[in-house]
Amino acid sequence: MKRREFISLFGGAAAAWPLAARAQQGERVRRIGVLLPATPDDAEVQSWVGAFLQGLAQSGWITGRNIRIETRWTKFDAEDTRKYATELVALAPDVILATGNSTVGPLLRLTRTVPIVFPLATDPVASGLVDSLARPGGNATGFMSFEVGVSAKWLELLKEIAPDVKRAAVLRTLATAVGPGQFGAIQAVAPSLGVELRPIDTHDAGQIERAVVAFASEPNGGLIATTGGGVLNHRELIVALAARHRLPAIYAYRSHVMSGGLMSYGLDNLDQYRRAAGYVDRILKGEKPADLPVQAPTKYELVVNLKTAKALGLEVPPTLLARADEVIE
Repeated sequence: MKRREFISLFGGAAAAWPLAARAQQGERVRRIGVLLPATPDDAEVQSWVGAFLQGLAQSGWITGRNIRIETRWTKFDAEDTRKYATELVALAPDVILATGNSTVGPLLRLTRTVPIVFPLATDPVASGLVDSLARPGGNATGFMSFEVGVSAKWLELLKEIAPDVKRAAVLRTLATAVGPGQFGAIQAVAPSLGVELRPIDTHDAGQIERAVVAFASEPNGGLIATTGGGVLNHRELIVALAARHRLPAIYAYRSHVMSGGLMSYGLDNLDQYRRAAGYVDRILKGEKPADLPVQAPTKYELVVNLKTAKALGLEVPPTLLARADEVIE
């Protein structure tokens, strides 16, 4: 039973109407750049952008009437990110929506004048994206993607759904500022839960596969996939490895569960993108990113895949099901 509506990125046939034909006479058309670290066929990310467009529409900003959207997909490639960041800045947009540190960083190296709003960014102060959370100070602001302390919840939930887990492989992206912090938070609760941790970097697909295969050769194992581009980029591989080696797994992203993963606990990204639309609206109306505080997440969601649980021979506790925001059967 799904409790979420899928929001289409391209709402209705009206999106295809020519810009000039739909613009109201004398109304200025504003240009919004969108830089996404994903592929164009990623339905989950498309739904996030759909929530962003819906949020804009609620504030009166309609594609083809008074805004024009320029979207670039980086496909998780650093060279493409730099290329498309340069393209968007050259268009001199009124504001750029950029997801994640891997896109905001390159944009900031190109411009300190074009406003940038991030719906997701990890530890933006430590990453150098803003001066402070309360007063960003530059041309970027937005919403934090994860509070490090929440990472401990992954191990607690994994033990709840799979009590026999004594060892957990932690897939993490070492290149991000938040990676070590997330692992530290998990490590802090591991002794009390009787779990030994094994970190695995997610930079390379071959490295992930070799490490998971070696880890799965011993019994009572589980898997935690944290946040970061590596975990997202290798989503299908990670979910397939967990299934092949019968490893109970918890993920930071709902998209992994939609691909067949067991369980996820993470941000409600639709909410993050709707909130980002509010900041874009305020900037288009004259406010400055430097004066808009970076905000912490307000909504987390728990998603459980009962079909996968059954395949792993796991009985999902009723108390866990009762807390789930979405259950896939």
